[in-house]
Formats: sequence, C-alpha cells, structure tokens
Amino acid sequence: MSNYDRLFTTIAELVMHHSPSGAEAEINQLLLQKFTALGVEVWSDRADNIIAKIPGKNSARAIAITAHKDEIGAIVKNIGDAGRVEVRKLGGAFPWVYGEGVVDLLGDNATISGILSFGSRHVSHESPQKVQQEDISVKWENAWIETKLTTAELATAGVRPGTRMVIGKHRKRPVRLQDYIASYTLDNKASVAILLALAEHLLEPAIDVYLVASAKEEVGAIGALFFTQNQSLDALVALEICPLSEEYPVKDGTNPVLLSQDAYGIYDEDLNRQINQSAKQLNIPIQFTTLSGFGSDASIAMKFGHVGRAACLAFPTQNTHGYEIAHLGAIANCINLLKVFCETDFD
Repeated sequence: MSNYDRLFTTIAELVMHHSPSGAEAEINQLLLQKFTALGVEVWSDRADNIIAKIPGKNSARAIAITAHKDEIGAIVKNIGDAGRVEVRKLGGAFPWVYGEGVVDLLGDNATISGILSFGSRHVSHESPQKVQQEDISVKWENAWIETKLTTAELATAGVRPGTRMVIGKHRKRPVRLQDYIASYTLDNKASVAILLALAEHLLEPAIDVYLVASAKEEVGAIGALFFTQNQSLDALVALEICPLSEEYPVKDGTNPVLLSQDAYGIYDEDLNRQINQSAKQLNIPIQFTTLSGFGSDASIAMKFGHVGRAACLAFPTQNTHGYEIAHLGAIANCINLLKVFCETDFD
C-alpha cells in the first residue's frame, strides 16, 4: 500500500467530484460504485452518509472510521440583475483564498460556470474596491459571481437562493509535487481515499468496522451525529487534515498526527494509546498536538455523548481550507497503521 501513484490517482478522482455540504450526490454515486466494486457491503442512510461495513471476528462490538466527503464552498443568497449572483460562505471558505476565477454553481437542472469577481484594480478611493487593495481583505459581501446570463436563464438552470457554489473543476485538478499532492479539497477527499484503501485491504478485523464517508461535516458534523446516534460503537476514529502552523508542534512530512484536544474538547487517551501502539508496530512515528479553531466528526460526536471514546488521526497539511499540500506518505501511513489497529484485539 505504498504506491503513491495509485494513491494520487484515487485522490484526484475524488477531488474532481463536487460535494459541497448538503449537495453531495456527485461524490455519493462514485463512492457507492467504488465500494461495491471492492465487494464490501455498502449503503447510504437518511443523513446522506455512505457507509461500508467490514465484518469482524467478533461482531458483538464495532468501531467506526469516518472521513467527511463534503467540501467547503459557498451558498447563493441572492440573484441580481445582469447575471450577478451573491453568495455567502458554506463552511470555512474565504473568497480571497479562491481568488478571482471560475466557480461552479450547482443548479437543480444544470451546472453554471461563473467568475468569482472582486472588481477592477485601476481605481481610486471613489470605488469600494480601493479599500481591498490597501486596508482589508475581500469578504463575501464584497464579492459576486459574474455569469453573463439573464435572471430567466439562471432560473431555467435551477440556480436559486440555496444553490451551492464550489471552485470550478478545471481549477480543482490536483498537482503532483514529487511525493506531495497539492489540490483544493484534500480536506477531506484524501481521507475518503483512506477509507477506500481500507475497504480493499482490511479483510478480517478484530471487530466490526464501519467505514463512514460522512455528510455535512463542514457545517456541524451533521452526518456523523446522525450515524453515531443510531449505531452503537465501541469507538470512533475521524480521519482529517492537520494544519501546519508555527503555533503547533507538527512537522511536515510522512508522520501522521494524533490530536489530544481541539475546540470541542479532549480526545480519548486510551484510544490514542492503542492507535500509537499500532503505529509503533510499523515503526511509524506519531506526532501529537492540540488544535484551536478545529473540530472533527469524532470530537463533536463525543462532546454530545454519542460515543464514549473518540480519536482523530490526521496527516500534516499546508494551506488548510485553501490550495492544500500534503505528503502522500503521511496519507499512506494512515492506511497502514489503521489496518493494523483494526486487526488488533486490544482486549
């Protein structure tokens, strides 16, 4: 499972399937096909999660590994004249991260490409764009999408308040930087690729394992909360990106990260110990950190009492919630150590 070429290809395919929170049908269809082709039991639930089950030697107990399949973006607030569309953030999206360029509006009947626009630069203090050049960053309230379509044409495409906006597909295609992958939406399509690899290689876990491509995580872990409310679990492990920043003791490279705490609370130390023990069997060094301004399926589910034990395993990532960069080796190491973890009977 150390074939970076194959891992890159899988992540690239996932990235190219749009999945803004709450409008995840495109990625759902792909995942159902892929899990089915791997010969595992798979289904979708009422919260739009895609769930694959790997039966264990002991079916009296179960764990879940989640990777959210939704991505950040924007949501249409208003449709003005001359094909201009106003949007607001969906999840932790910032317009200055995307920059001016092509975005896709996922209409009910058609996908419409438009240009995320901030206004001209050759202006003076008489224009509102001047302040964005000198004083403050552009906000969604100051940006708009140019479609050059009429209001009637947008309505025919099914573009309306509530329509999701994501970065245009031709801008999403990942780039290979030696052993690194660079792309929008590695958060969390790279983690979904880990689920697919586990479905392929995890043949006989110690207990039942649910691989959950969770819905609507970026807007409150809605899918994971529904799943954990309805499924009894011994533990939950969320797969995530880990932001690289000077405030955290996390180094770039191939070593995965275990979170001890995030904005929603502490993680389970005993579960972290078990995961770290699995990593030691493979001589994979684990990094530990606490994160601010961060939450996961696992921490949110544990905070609300849906699971008694939760952990978050992540791979170091630059430019989180932007054009992200991660080492393919760290993603591969997450696959390898989770396979050992799931095959180990810790009782």
